[in-house]
Amino acid sequence: MMQADSPRIVLASASAARKLLLEQAGIRFEAQSAHIDEAGVKQSAAASGMSAPDAAVLLANLKAKRIARRDPDAIVVGCDQLLVFEGRWFDKPATVAEARDHLGALRGRTHTLVTAVLCQRGDQRLWHHVAQPRLTMRAFSDAFLDTYLQAEGGALTTTVGAYRLEGLGVNLFDKVEGDHAAVLGLPLLPLLGYLRQLGVIGT
Repeated sequence: MMQADSPRIVLASASAARKLLLEQAGIRFEAQSAHIDEAGVKQSAAASGMSAPDAAVLLANLKAKRIARRDPDAIVVGCDQLLVFEGRWFDKPATVAEARDHLGALRGRTHTLVTAVLCQRGDQRLWHHVAQPRLTMRAFSDAFLDTYLQAEGGALTTTVGAYRLEGLGVNLFDKVEGDHAAVLGLPLLPLLGYLRQLGVIGT
């Protein structure tokens, strides 16, 4: 696949799943973690009555802007994902015990992963897209849950849903509706379409 040497692409994320999606698509990019107070921004957004899609875009934009300030010539790709269940926004569990509580609440029910991606260059937000895949967990047993928690361990605290669909977490589900890449944290096809529109990758 043809990709222009300029502008460079920077992914404002340390997520292994997001990096792998871009790598598998043949995109040349750098990855830089953008440290922002995600919990504080979410709390403020929720308190102000902001919708989950708008909050996801806000968080993605804050991450991208932080990288773009120090690398203004690059196309910075920012991403964020909110798990929404019965009006509640879930945070990444801090402990395995908290992950167990999250999964217990989601078991046998359907939740939405509100997933935003945007492109920023310098101080200009160029484009954004929000995907909202819906996932239905099966009514797994307590014994299965305990086995799953033991197998995944600390990895549970790295994802908003306490599961990795690209790994053992797939066993938690009955049905996934929507973009698989968006479930993993990056709506890839819309992003590739925009990069083609910009002329960064070949048409």
